[in-house]
Amino acid sequence: MRTHELAPAPGSRKERRRVGRGIGSGRGKTAGRGHKGQRARSGRGKGPQFEGGQMPLAMRLPKRGFKNPSRKVFALVDLDDLDRFDEGTVVTPEVLLEKRVIRKVLDGVKVLGDGELSKALTVRAHRFSRSAVRKIEAAGGKTEVI
Repeated sequence: MRTHELAPAPGSRKERRRVGRGIGSGRGKTAGRGHKGQRARSGRGKGPQFEGGQMPLAMRLPKRGFKNPSRKVFALVDLDDLDRFDEGTVVTPEVLLEKRVIRKVLDGVKVLGDGELSKALTVRAHRFSRSAVRKIEAAGGKTEVI
């Protein structure tokens, strides 16, 4: 088979209906849009949430809570995740990204105290939980806040 012999499977492709091509075509004049009105105009379109001028549902429902616009989201790392590194390694956010421990740095990296650490590591992160600091130092390592 050659590339010029390739063709789509029969019935898989459909010709686009050409509208506005004269009255003999059956879709001339108004081109299937009817007479006047919002849907007859070019560039028509209100989104799926538009309710014909009625107050939209999202605006009718009560709002609750507070979304802090300046909230910080941290990439979380457990001590179990750090146990894979060799003794004496300096663990930084870049190293964590490289080893795929985290997917993104986001607003920073926070080390949590879940699990146990059996090696002395120097961990550089933006934040640490108290239990993480305690366990890292108990294993002979150091913590450095970036």
